[in-house]
Formats: sequence, C-alpha cells, structure tokens
Amino acid sequence: MADLVIRRGTVVDGTGAAARVGVDVAVEGGRITEVGPRLTTKGHQEIDAEGKLVTPGFVDIHTHYDGQVTWDSELTPSAWHGVTTTVMGNCGVGFAPARPAERKWLIELMESVEDIPGSALAEGIEWEWESFPEYLDALAKRRWTMDVGTHVPHSPLRAYVMGERALNGEPTAEDLGHMANLVGDGIAAGALGFSTSRTMLHRTKDGDPIPGTFAGAEEMMALGQAMAANGSGVFEIASDMGLGGKFGDDVQWMRGLAVDTGVTITYALVQNDREPESWREVLAKSMAAREAGGRIFAQVAGRPAGILMGLQTSLNPFKAHPTYGPLDRLSLAERVAELRKPEVKAAILGEATRWRSSFNHDVAHGFHKMFPLGAEPDYEPAREDSIAERAKRAGRDPYEFTYDLLLERDGKALIFFPLADFAYGTLDATWERLQHEGTVNSLSDGGAHCRVICDASTPTFMLSYWARDRSRGPKLPIEHVIKRQTSDTAAVYRLFDRGVIAPGYRADLNVIDFDRLSIEAPHMVHDLPAEGPRLLQRAEGYTATVCAGEVTWRDGEATGALPGRLLRGPKVRP
Repeated sequence: MADLVIRRGTVVDGTGAAARVGVDVAVEGGRITEVGPRLTTKGHQEIDAEGKLVTPGFVDIHTHYDGQVTWDSELTPSAWHGVTTTVMGNCGVGFAPARPAERKWLIELMESVEDIPGSALAEGIEWEWESFPEYLDALAKRRWTMDVGTHVPHSPLRAYVMGERALNGEPTAEDLGHMANLVGDGIAAGALGFSTSRTMLHRTKDGDPIPGTFAGAEEMMALGQAMAANGSGVFEIASDMGLGGKFGDDVQWMRGLAVDTGVTITYALVQNDREPESWREVLAKSMAAREAGGRIFAQVAGRPAGILMGLQTSLNPFKAHPTYGPLDRLSLAERVAELRKPEVKAAILGEATRWRSSFNHDVAHGFHKMFPLGAEPDYEPAREDSIAERAKRAGRDPYEFTYDLLLERDGKALIFFPLADFAYGTLDATWERLQHEGTVNSLSDGGAHCRVICDASTPTFMLSYWARDRSRGPKLPIEHVIKRQTSDTAAVYRLFDRGVIAPGYRADLNVIDFDRLSIEAPHMVHDLPAEGPRLLQRAEGYTATVCAGEVTWRDGEATGALPGRLLRGPKVRP
C-alpha cells in the first residue's frame, strides 16, 4: 500500500509534455512510485483530483528567508503559492559568516537592501553560528513546509575578512585567499552557490553601495575558482543588467568565469523605461557566452518589477513632503484622521517633495505609471487606467486625486507602480523573455521587501494569468508555465531529483483547482517578531501541496506536517 495516491488528476508533469487527463500518482517513502491511469495501488491517504491539475511543487530560486527560516516553519507567503523548494541567500546579503560584533550591522544591511524590518530580525533570529558551515548546521536542525537551500553571500563574507575595508576597499592577496577558502568551505558544507550584488540600488543604511558592489574581476574569478574546486554551484548576481547602470561590461568576466571554471552564473535582467530595448543586447551577450561553453542564465520576472504605495507601506508620493513626515510616526488610524483635515491636506499639496534622485522623483511625480490596485489585482493595467488619465478624465489635479485615493478603505488603499518591465505599458516583452532559452523564472523576493511588494505570489500569477486569464496579448501554454517553475528552475541548481512527476522523483506536488485559482489583494499585517509589518497575498485554488510525500497544505490551511529539510549541494536524477 502506498502512503498517498492522488486520483484522476490532469497531470502536467514538469517536462513540457502535453497534459494527461485522468492520471493517478502514487507516493511512498517521499518518492513517486507510479504514474498512470487507474492504478490499482491503494493509499493510506487519497486525494481526488478529478478536474484538477496535478503538477510538481514549484522551485523558487530567488528568496530572502535567511532570517525567517530560524523562527518560521511555514515560510509564508511562498508556501501559500505551491512552493516546495526555495533558494535564499541571494543578492549578496545574509547572516553568515558573522562574528557577534557584526550581527547588528548585517541586520541593518538586510533591512536597508531587502526591506525586512530590522526589529523583527533582531528579535527573531537565534544566533547559533559564526562560520557559514555552522549556519548550515543550525538550519539542519530545523524543519519547514518546504526544502531550503542557500548561497554564501558576498557582503557578510567581505565584512568578516576585511572589516571596515569591506565597503569600498580593495582586498589584499591575503584577503582574497581567505575569502576564497571560506567560499570553498561553504560549498563543501552544502551551499548551493555564492551570491553578490552589482546594482547601485542596493545600499547600506548610510547610503553606500553594499560590500562587493565594485569587486573586480580578479576577486570574482578567485571566488568562482574556489567554488569549482569544492564542488561548483551557482554564482548568483543581483545586477544592473538592463537598467543602464554602471556594470554593463560585467558580461565579459561572467563569460570567463563560466567558461573557465564551469560554475553556473545567473544574473537579474529587467527592462527599464529609458532604454527599453537594452535587455535584448544584454541577453544576446550572455547567449554568446553560452555558445562558448558557459552555463549562464538571465533571471527574469513573471510580472512587472514594481512597488506598492500606500499609507501603510514604505513609500507613497507624499512621503518626503515636510508636513507628512511627522505623521508617519502615528498609527494608521491617527494618520488618516490627520490627513483628512482640510488644512493638513492643503499644506501637503502645497509643498514640494524633498526627494531629488531619479527613482524618488518617479515615486513622487510618476502618475502616468501609477495604478489603483483593487480587490482583484491587475498587473498588466491599461494606460487609460493610470492615475494620470483617471485624474484627467475627472478634471482633477493628479496630486489631489492620489491624496484622496490613499485615504480610501480607511487608509488601506494601494497603488501599483511598475518600476521595470513595463516600459511600453504591456507585458509583451515579458512574454518574450519567458520563452527564451537563456532565461529562468526568478525574482519573487519571497520574504523580502516586506513593506513595498509581495511578489512571492508570482508562481500563482504565472498559472492564473499567463496560462488562463491574459487578454492584452498572447498567453503561454500551461505545460510551458509549469516547466518554467519546476524542472527548469531546479535544473539551474542541479536539483535533478525534483520538478518532474515520474517514478523515482521526489514527491513534491501540487493539486490545483485551475478554474478557481486566483490571487487575493495584498494586505498589511504585523505578524513578524516584534510585531514587524509585511504585505501578504494569499491564493485561492490550491487543493493540496505535498512536500517529500507529506501533505503540508490543504485548501490553504497548514496541516502541521514539516517534511522540509536543508538542501546540501546538488541532487542526482533518479
């Protein structure tokens, strides 16, 4: 008798093969044992999946649960969206290696770069480590609803070795040797790779580029060679690629690193408004590196890289107005009461913002790219739905229109502001990138940017929007959508034991009521340690999620099963 049998489902197996209707899946010992119609095997537990999709569990390779994994066994919100394997430690930030004196600084860095409340991290993390292998050992004691893997992050590594010189100093030969040894130790202990940041958007609390941002090719090659010497892995880069930043030539050393060492390289690629076609040039360069023998993948998002603005979030157009500043310290109810006073409204609307950077200028004045986010979120809104166009039709000033909008729903209204990947007002370019052989689905940022986004819902969006609901352009085949976030993402990290529904593979599965699948509107809660805030976005339509053969979620509710373990290194194909 099997541990679990899922009956009569429409199996989309993760390989890209056509969906099969009326198929049973049997599971025993955490592995899939049989797949076929009308299996005679009985199960201790059975799930009727007739009329529903049965897919592999989703593999999300870009999250920031580095602190949350130490106190949260469920790992929401990603767990609500069918994720059964997650990779964290991205963008060069994390919490190991770390001496006790460096912990506060690393928390501040994570808060600054990834907008995870520092108070929550300070209260929630139980520090049981100094070295990176000790961090892995601490995680190995814990259990979750999904498997967890991580990178060795560059910023803590530099700080550990170089001290105060980590921010902008050049490493000595001794520094390089020490860092390389620590990276090698991390890979040998089971890290899935190494991560760094090459984007000017990532800054410390004091506004400095984070450690490693300007690291030279010699440093990158030394760390990559250390990875190769200790079992290889993935070299993950949070990049300015496509943003027109300072690191356009990075593809050259990336090519050398990939070809010379054999490590896999993956970098973030987005479309920016000022040079909306530059992503094509960058992707062509990385494809040339692939043709030379390098294993390089561009990380692309499934929906616009944007922010949510509101009175509860980290940003809104009036945040830097002098009169608004003191109100930000009030509770939401108190702030709303003040903002509704005519004299306060007049004062704020009569002031100029103190923001001067191009990014903040867009946040304060970019009404042509601001869209009200309603109860049914629209991530491909039409231009005529922008605040600029709505205000124009109403014969109103867009600043006043936005001010009143923010006060709706007792101050809980949200505005969607797509920063990138929406230059032409459609997702047609995203549709192209999601089909390109040189790209991989990524950038959900689960666990991060708690007060401005909730893109951990992207796996659900990929299915509900791209495979079913899109009307403003072509859709994507459901088989392709599933493959992109199961076997494809798993393969980047050489996790070849998952992402496919076939005998011998890990029993990481989703049973999905595709007709009902939907994403709720994001809402702010204060459920992190120290009552830290985060935006959450739940899903409807997941009948069951299974990790390692155990049902972890039924109809959106946790079962209490915690089969998830720390991933150490790549996994072989069955």
